[in-house]
Amino acid sequence: VGFFSGRMEFGPRALGARSILGDPRRADTQATMNLKIKYRESFRPFAPSVLAEKCAEYFALNVASPYMLLVGPVRSERLLPTDGNSGSDDLLTIVNTPRSDIPAVTHVDNSARIQTVHRETNPQFHSVLEEFEKLTGFGVLVNTSFNIRGEPIVCTPQDAYRCFMRTEMDVLVLEDFILLKEDQPEAESDESWRQEFELD
Repeated sequence: VGFFSGRMEFGPRALGARSILGDPRRADTQATMNLKIKYRESFRPFAPSVLAEKCAEYFALNVASPYMLLVGPVRSERLLPTDGNSGSDDLLTIVNTPRSDIPAVTHVDNSARIQTVHRETNPQFHSVLEEFEKLTGFGVLVNTSFNIRGEPIVCTPQDAYRCFMRTEMDVLVLEDFILLKEDQPEAESDESWRQEFELD
């Protein structure tokens, strides 16, 4: 889901105003978001946004991290036994082995770069996390910047829509509007936009 809400963030991280959100419970979320949306290597990790009041249920982090700058371990009771892939020579096998019940945000060392979302300072994004928790029982979402590899984070509604249509995102939340990909007119097939920015 591309999520565009209010004024954009200032700083190195997407914090719920210009974000791409995904389901952290799915083992395939990381590869899907990397390959079909961000257009980058499948092994690159993603960060979790978590309800601040529920952070301790998921992560061993006892301080606030509202700017997604702190790393902490996933709680040991959430970790899954691995099947011995740690001795494998295949890096992708190692990276793609689910390590917890939130595999899309659990790095190979069982850590995560955490954003704690506080009702007082980020009420709209907090309510999104609350609704996801009501639906799934998990107060955590994958949160990555709303852009593709090599491009700046989207700023305007036009930027958001263009990025949405050029990728395999399913849904775009644009302030009070919800746009489904299948309801949109066919996107232009011009691929020259891929050369507009230098890849990182």
